[in-house]
Amino acid sequence: MKILYITTVGMTMRFFESVIGKLTAAGHTVDLACNTKEYPVPDFYRRNGYRVIDIDCGRSVFKRGNLRAIKQIREAVAEGGYDIVHCHTPIAGFIARAACRKMRKRGLRVFYTAHGFHFYRGCPMKNRLIFYPAEKLSARRTDTLVTINREDYEFAKRKFSCRVEYVPGVGIDTDHFKNTSVDVKEKRRELGIPENAYLMLSVGELNENKDHASVIDALSRLKDGDICYAVAGEGALRGALEEKIEALGLSGRVLLLGQRDDTAQLYKCCDLFVHPSHREGLPVSLMEAKAAGLPCIVTDVRGCRDLFNAASDIMCPPGDAEAIAEAIAEARKTSDERRRAAESADVSKYDSERIDRTVIGLYEDN
Repeated sequence: MKILYITTVGMTMRFFESVIGKLTAAGHTVDLACNTKEYPVPDFYRRNGYRVIDIDCGRSVFKRGNLRAIKQIREAVAEGGYDIVHCHTPIAGFIARAACRKMRKRGLRVFYTAHGFHFYRGCPMKNRLIFYPAEKLSARRTDTLVTINREDYEFAKRKFSCRVEYVPGVGIDTDHFKNTSVDVKEKRRELGIPENAYLMLSVGELNENKDHASVIDALSRLKDGDICYAVAGEGALRGALEEKIEALGLSGRVLLLGQRDDTAQLYKCCDLFVHPSHREGLPVSLMEAKAAGLPCIVTDVRGCRDLFNAASDIMCPPGDAEAIAEAIAEARKTSDERRRAAESADVSKYDSERIDRTVIGLYEDN
């Protein structure tokens, strides 16, 4: 098979290194198409000689380059002789399916993975007015629509006129996160965290959706100097969060760690994982934390609900600092039993080996 993977920006391709590597090892050809000017593809692809086609699409619906990208994808697919186009992310998904519409009549198969529809239960009305009609139209130009959480799957089965499949996420190396070893005392010393502190961790971009600000507000309400909070990630809200931390007198207890390549070790050094998002598809960092055996505080949103385990986790409304504070206090009080439940949970369905086999099986299913 010859397959073209399409995403809006290059950095998103990091989620597909495992399945693309397996496809290549099996003798298939995989090329990539994405905007690489602002967000280049991971080194994995350059290092292994994958062909990368640069297109002009952007993360905004209103980016002028989106129209040029339709023509660029159409030309690339026509010249490449692909059997399958697999597109990801909303903008690239809409553009790619528009570009490939006529070529499907000549045997091209088009796959689209929805990593969380932008319309969902409780979403702003503008999301439903803009994204639902676009997805409904694009579904007619799709051979297989892959959804990664149950809410999207059930919705798509009811509303869209294409084949709909459920695949729980992009997959993670569960053994890596479960079995990573680390000198906890030394790692905490490196991070500047007291050895006996109760350490909470979040992993994710510093933006409004991830809402680390609510966790910081919750921590300020607890008035417990033994609790620390670390956030691994970078983003536009870093300055605003730094100001909040200082204003609330939490310097030294809330640490913005920046982008990290040691998250597997970080999970092993903390007591509680906090995932405070307002919107999710199926959060990778939450899967990783669960594979590492951590109890979690999660918000009551799509995707997080799929991963929630009542024995180990606590669920809160998004954006509710008071509820998060109460959840932190409860999690700390019941830490031992929640940790045991988290460590015994089965996360094998999210393992990349299983996910990759499922996706490749969809390609091979004629």
